Amino acid sequence: MGKKKCPECEECLPAWLAAFGDLMSLLLCFFVLLLSMSSMDAKKISEAIGSLSGAMSVLEGGTKTEISKRRIQESTPIESQDETSEMVNRITQAAIDANEMMEKGHGPTISLEEAQEGFVIELPASLLFKSGSAVIENDDALLFLKRVALIIEELPNNMEVTVKGHTDNQGPGKTSPFKDNWELSSARAISVLQELLLDGVDPARISAAGYAEYSPLATNATKSGREKNRRVELHFFGKKSADEAKMKRSILDKAPAK
Repeated sequence: MGKKKCPECEECLPAWLAAFGDLMSLLLCFFVLLLSMSSMDAKKISEAIGSLSGAMSVLEGGTKTEISKRRIQESTPIESQDETSEMVNRITQAAIDANEMMEKGHGPTISLEEAQEGFVIELPASLLFKSGSAVIENDDALLFLKRVALIIEELPNNMEVTVKGHTDNQGPGKTSPFKDNWELSSARAISVLQELLLDGVDPARISAAGYAEYSPLATNATKSGREKNRRVELHFFGKKSADEAKMKRSILDKAPAK
């Protein structure tokens, strides 16, 4: 009995093509997942296509990428804010260093607080002056003011400083050259202002005022409260623009006369 001839096998695709097909499927799934997790911006896609078209001269359509004035204006406030934040951090570090040198962590300390239009440095009067005096005698406090003056010079031009003197409800004392708290608070504010001027601060960016005992932070009934109220504050704030000042004047002009 003769042997049957084995049927010829049908030709099939090469083995490497199956692995290649699996790889393409995995890549397709990967890019689909990336697309599903990304946020699409039609304007940016159009600009990207335009840039690619200009570079390769292959694709058609799209908007060419360009730096517009609007984008420059939108980025400017962010840079200014970062610059001011860096200055605040430097002043905070200067206050920490001054506190460590002056009181070693005990007693009244220099502090920095946020304000509506900027920030405020609070200088306890006991760190700068003797009782009833307006003469700055603490060398560490003078060094701190020098550091503040250097930082003020680097602040944006629209930032100004107001020095405000405050006292408790007790009088200056019989041995003081000042007759009341108005004179004492004003003299202390001017002493700090003059020191900043000596350290190079532009006189056009700084002013001084005395508030006596009429802007207390704490009660004057206790010793600790009175100590908190005896202080000199450095208020840093942004100068209002000419348009805002003009608007304020126009509102006052339209106000009905009483």
